[in-house]
Amino acid sequence: MPTATPAVLAARAKWRYRGGDRPPFALAPKAGQESVWDYPRPPRIAAEARRVRVFSGERLLADSSAAVRVLETASPPTFYLPPTEVAGNLLQATGQRFACEWKGVAEAFRLADSERAPALPVAWSYLDTFAEFEALRGYVAFYPGRVRCTVAGRPVQAQRGDYYGGWITPEVVGPFKGDPGSAAWW
Repeated sequence: MPTATPAVLAARAKWRYRGGDRPPFALAPKAGQESVWDYPRPPRIAAEARRVRVFSGERLLADSSAAVRVLETASPPTFYLPPTEVAGNLLQATGQRFACEWKGVAEAFRLADSERAPALPVAWSYLDTFAEFEALRGYVAFYPGRVRCTVAGRPVQAQRGDYYGGWITPEVVGPFKGDPGSAAWW
């Protein structure tokens, strides 16, 4: 389990907005909506009962009614699916790893039969987590800009930026981290 190094603590401290006060540029949510500016920092894990499905073309990569959402200030939720509800045989580890200052160290996955060169990662999973995010260990998240994702049968819009994996659904409003000009928000 990783420990919070000075570099990790510095990355955690850089955010000005932490879900306590919505900035003036944030959209006001309507009835039945959530503002990503009300999400906390550090992030929170929330159970998700709606059916979540992920496809590559017509192939079903994942199907779950037991996903969780990670809610983090300024980002649309990222959906994580239990590994038992993901067709792991259709994914292949890329060897690429990356770190999140809140969650830990993740490994990237590509489609196992991808003929793209180089094949872009379509998913990731945390291998080593900070204690607060142990519940995410082994769960799989997908990039909705690289595979087709649905929540309750409705298509998901991808968060902007190649690095981000947030899922924009009708109930969330931004603006979102990754949108033009968003680098000035922290």
